[in-house]
Amino acid sequence: MAVYEYLCPRCGRFDVRLPIGTAPAARDCPGCASDAPRVFSPPNLPRMRPALSAALGREERSREAPEVVSDIPRQRRRRRPPHPALAHLPKP
Repeated sequence: MAVYEYLCPRCGRFDVRLPIGTAPAARDCPGCASDAPRVFSPPNLPRMRPALSAALGREERSREAPEVVSDIPRQRRRRRPPHPALAHLPKP
């Protein structure tokens, strides 16, 4: 069963549960019996965090075309700022 949404000009929006693909373009409003056209709206899908969505997308793409690495990536060394106490020592 699917939920279809209709918009009555007098009463507003209402939902109807029907088998998939059987919804008519217009339906009688249950409140006032006037003709209500069908409204198309985005599906109500659960939202997930962008990081999780990206990870799942990478996992799905790797099934067909896995990423190939030719060598180990070099690690970058982070330069720490000098300690304030060492700033007054003579430089070599």
